[in-house]
Amino acid sequence: MIARHAPRTAPHDHPAPAGRRVAAAATAALLATGAVVGVPAAGAVRNATGGLGAVADAVRALGIPGTAWSGDPATGQLVVTADARVRPDQLARLRAGTARFGGAVRIERAAGVLAPVPTGGGAVYGAGYRCSFGFGVRRGGTRYFLTAGHCGRAARTWYADAERTVRIGTTAAWAYPGHDYALVRAEGPARQAPRTTVDGRVVDRAGEPRVGERVARAGSSSGVRYGTVTALDVSVDYGDGEVVTGLIQTDVCAEPGDSGGPLVEGDTALGLTSGGDGDCATGGTTYYQPVTAALARYGVSLD
Repeated sequence: MIARHAPRTAPHDHPAPAGRRVAAAATAALLATGAVVGVPAAGAVRNATGGLGAVADAVRALGIPGTAWSGDPATGQLVVTADARVRPDQLARLRAGTARFGGAVRIERAAGVLAPVPTGGGAVYGAGYRCSFGFGVRRGGTRYFLTAGHCGRAARTWYADAERTVRIGTTAAWAYPGHDYALVRAEGPARQAPRTTVDGRVVDRAGEPRVGERVARAGSSSGVRYGTVTALDVSVDYGDGEVVTGLIQTDVCAEPGDSGGPLVEGDTALGLTSGGDGDCATGGTTYYQPVTAALARYGVSLD
């Protein structure tokens, strides 16, 4: 049984902070809506184009959010993309700051907004709440991602940013209570998201947990945390008649906003964060929906 702490209960969704962007995993790729934009380091540009390192350094030094740059081997130019949030005065500063390089620079605009695409516990936002990306999955040629069912019940449309400018999916199905999993059809940049990575390892298979097994959990609030599976097939009453059965119990901490994040052992997917008590300052008990149940229910496989 878990104590219910409004507004979070034990299901670890969390009200999205207004005007605040929460970074996804460090491995997330920057993607513009409708276009993929690479952001190599200056040295990589220099190697690719043979002499654009100084240009890339100048663009980086301007520090304008919403810009991306990469070398174009075909033209020998550094292509700088400015997204929709780059203001006219910032665009003017970008042009002035690169004018001395003449034709070595090409500036383009993107219709969307650059944002990290979540993977392996990265933040996803919907209906004023923040949850966590579980696992990328697919059915045939269609990409989806899994998160918690109580998150899917709360929101139909999902975004990569708290300002809700970069749309990444629509809830296709959810189950809660009873179970706690949701299937979100990937949209926009999420259709090209990298494979799910947790703690630096690509998660490419699913399995069943064992009591005593060492595991890792990732979430948008508390990052990657470690612990042990302490029980299986656990039933939890979250209150208000919301009972979820068949859960994995661990001693890994979790906090509001971690709902839907992945539980793994190495490269093996085990579960989706459902809820728990305590926090990552004092510790606590956390429960997970076995991922194999979600994969079977929706006929999807890990991406």
